[in-house]
Amino acid sequence: MLGIELTPEHELSRLIDLGVRAEAAGYDAVYSSCHYNNRDPWAFLSRLAAATDSVRVGPGVANPYETHPVTLASKVATLDEASGGRAMFGLGPGDPSTLRNLGLADDRGLRSVLEAFKTAERLWAGERVDHDGTFAADDAGLNYEPPQGADIPVHVGGEGPHMCRMAAKHADGLLYNGSHPADLAWARDQVDDGLSERPEERGEFDLLAYAAVSVAEDGAAAREAARPPVAFIAAGAPPPVLNRHGIDPDAAEAIGEDVSAGEFSAAFERVTPGMIDAFCMAGTPETVRERAVAVAEHADGLVVGSPLGPDLEVGVDLAADAVDGLF
Repeated sequence: MLGIELTPEHELSRLIDLGVRAEAAGYDAVYSSCHYNNRDPWAFLSRLAAATDSVRVGPGVANPYETHPVTLASKVATLDEASGGRAMFGLGPGDPSTLRNLGLADDRGLRSVLEAFKTAERLWAGERVDHDGTFAADDAGLNYEPPQGADIPVHVGGEGPHMCRMAAKHADGLLYNGSHPADLAWARDQVDDGLSERPEERGEFDLLAYAAVSVAEDGAAAREAARPPVAFIAAGAPPPVLNRHGIDPDAAEAIGEDVSAGEFSAAFERVTPGMIDAFCMAGTPETVRERAVAVAEHADGLVVGSPLGPDLEVGVDLAADAVDGLF
């Protein structure tokens, strides 16, 4: 599976054009990133569903803290209806830098993600739900029937070992935030552990590399454009990932503090060449393909993520061409 992430930091009309372009370029799925300080992802996804015919659409990823999980389930079901059964549910613990602004950073965790999507699956199947855990629900249900029922795929976004294993055991896929083959090799080991406990009725499972990609014919320009997403990734990376790539945790923490304070230019300036190498497929199409070939040894699919490149429209096409035939 080849997907693409589009970020609602851009005007919706441009995002729709990019999504239509992605469908024409051969992408199978379009995810929208979900951060409170960008435009509303559900508005974007609904408009994109109306403008496209075949690509799957969904959040990449929503979290169960800003919005009640039962409400999230209804939003995804509505998107599924609007798209004619093309919705996906990307769900994870959220970005710690932006959740910190909302006083929700301490709520992040595995249990809340698992409980949220298990509840969604029950609601999509037409059940009424009582729940008393990381959130409360009392005889909650949908008063309409989702067109695809429980067939909406759930893709868990996460990086930690427990989240990776949980996704493999209970979900339909893992959106692993990584673009380096060493990270994907590690993620594959965690997924294989989880798959050993996966019930047969859950069906197939996909490990998807949710990779920052910045591609341009000018490799230096592509690497410069990679600074913003790499800053967010480095700020949210757990210590084992930072250690794997020899990145100073204090440097990553300083980036996170700048992001939380809205000092984005300062955060981007702190990004080092080593961070770009670790957290982004950045460079010419040839460089990106070389990295993607290595990632494909461990991943079942690829989601091409922000920034795409110094020119978004060109980046959509170049990235599709660079990884053609690999996933």
